[in-house]
Amino acid sequence: MLADGPSQSLIEVSVVILPESSIMSLASVLDPMRAANRISGREVFRWRLLSPDGGPVTLTCGVPIAVDGRFRQPLAGDALLLIGGFNIDRHAGRKFIGALQECSRHFDIVAGIESGCWLLGRSGLLNGRKATAHWEELEDFSQAFPALTVLGDRFVTDGKFWTSGGASPTFDMMLHWITQRLGSALALDVASIFVYDQTHNAADVQPYVSLGRIEVRDPELAKAIRMMERTLERPLTIAALTRRLSISQRKLELMFARGLSTSPGAYYLRLRLQVAHRLVRDSPSPIREIALRCGFDSLSAFSRAYGREYGKSPLKMRQAQREALAR
Repeated sequence: MLADGPSQSLIEVSVVILPESSIMSLASVLDPMRAANRISGREVFRWRLLSPDGGPVTLTCGVPIAVDGRFRQPLAGDALLLIGGFNIDRHAGRKFIGALQECSRHFDIVAGIESGCWLLGRSGLLNGRKATAHWEELEDFSQAFPALTVLGDRFVTDGKFWTSGGASPTFDMMLHWITQRLGSALALDVASIFVYDQTHNAADVQPYVSLGRIEVRDPELAKAIRMMERTLERPLTIAALTRRLSISQRKLELMFARGLSTSPGAYYLRLRLQVAHRLVRDSPSPIREIALRCGFDSLSAFSRAYGREYGKSPLKMRQAQREALAR
């Protein structure tokens, strides 16, 4: 169980990795543990990699990952970490969910990382709890599991069940866990090894855009982008945007020209289309629903704007994506 202070006992971790997962999510899980072992000068974490069938797992980048065995009962330890990516239906069926339901009883922490949260949702283990998912899937995740309280936080801990919204939030989550188990000094040392100085709180909202140093270099530009993010479904006019930001339209235009080499209107539209593009390719949401979620009242207007940006209509893009995955 989690200790109030640093714990000296060996921490046993089972990492279940599904095909079509992100190498960055896997690294965000493994490398903090590896670094903690290195800094401590001893093995404080011991982990094993498991896959649904016990065979190597090919990640989205095409890199095959060897595993130590198959995810099945019996299984126990300190933490069970589930990393999922695209097309989890292909890789985790009823037997997998059954094993998850049983094995989760024998771990102090059970975490769903990226699409791993969907596996926890389908298992019923999150019912009545708080959870998060990647920002692209938050609305679909909430609709799929009405018994959950879905938050847009970077990561969520509710009792023994933890969920994170992506690779960077997973790194934050691992640092949070290291702080709890091994102390804040070691967590700081781990972050320092990776020159990671932008740690976040669990409740920090997942952004659509990772602004990096823009927030320090040009906070007014960052504020404008965040305002655009929050109003994707009901886009503001540029005049309304400047009123909310308490700046002139000329200043807003200069900020975007200087910082991003584009106009506010063009960036706003591009941001909406980028979110729509991800939903078209990677979600089952109807095209009309995607159009509405990204601020387009007309399906035809959405199709025209999307086609100009990506060279195909949303329907043709989705069809091409499905054909590519079927090969």
